[in-house]
Amino acid sequence: MSIKDFIKKNFRHFNAKAVVEAAQAWVDFAKKGNKMFLTLAGALSTGEIGISLAEMIRKDKIHAISCTAANLEEDIFNLVAHSHYKRIPNYRDLSPEQELELKNQHLNRVTDTCIPEEEAIRRIAQKLHPLMNEAIKQGNRFFPYEYFYQVIRSGELKEFYEIDPGDSWVAAACEKNLPIFTPGWEDSTLANGVVAEYKAGNFKNLDFIKSGLEEMSFLIDWYLENTKDRSVGFFQIGGGIAGDFPICVVPLIRQDMGIDCKLWGYFCQISDCTTSYGSYSGAVPNEKITWEKLGIDTPKFIIESDASIVAPLIFQYVLES
Repeated sequence: MSIKDFIKKNFRHFNAKAVVEAAQAWVDFAKKGNKMFLTLAGALSTGEIGISLAEMIRKDKIHAISCTAANLEEDIFNLVAHSHYKRIPNYRDLSPEQELELKNQHLNRVTDTCIPEEEAIRRIAQKLHPLMNEAIKQGNRFFPYEYFYQVIRSGELKEFYEIDPGDSWVAAACEKNLPIFTPGWEDSTLANGVVAEYKAGNFKNLDFIKSGLEEMSFLIDWYLENTKDRSVGFFQIGGGIAGDFPICVVPLIRQDMGIDCKLWGYFCQISDCTTSYGSYSGAVPNEKITWEKLGIDTPKFIIESDASIVAPLIFQYVLES
């Protein structure tokens, strides 16, 4: 039995039923020639979401991505340092002293997985910084993801690959030249390192990184171009800035620019943040109607569950359809 058939047969109620409905609505939406915008929060790259997400990108099921900067870099960390990661199956039971021991070993813990500082973080920084200095010399400016694409395309990381690059979603996005929006890029390990290098005098300025405002301007252009003849859907994994940033491009265009663009044509959010008062990540989809992000007829789904389990199932359902 295929994953799709298994889901259709067994997922009949509650959050499980929402999985089926959201997945099938995505399939129906895509069959009309529409595109899908994905947002990725949390630490799912360290959770190896790339194994399923990369294939979705290669099969043209996803057309642009907004993610936390951590997800952008951590996919590449895993690509080059997988064997150096340390699994902590009993992470809930760690004492403060055991946490300190991990810190002293330069192992940065993300739930049950530790990212090795030297083999992952420092290795990538050493490859990115020369590209950034070259941009300064040439007077060029790029978005963060473009520097990652440059280092992938240079081939300088290949000798360090420790997983199949086919399981890296950033590598797949690079092949397709997908835009990756990283609002709040400065909130990431590599960006912290860039600022430290600037403070140390190793970068003459920070102008080589395009700003979040420029990312929004780019997103406006991308959205208008991709909604000329069709619609774009919004598939949100988690909450926070990765989703908040891109979804507001529609009211920006319609209300602030006075251009009558299409609303988002599909919406689904997977989140473990239950509906709550004052929490945007816990807001039900209908609230977005008042902000002119979604319409009353937009297919809307919310799945209150663990995205590390649910997202790969939905991806496989879409791939098998």
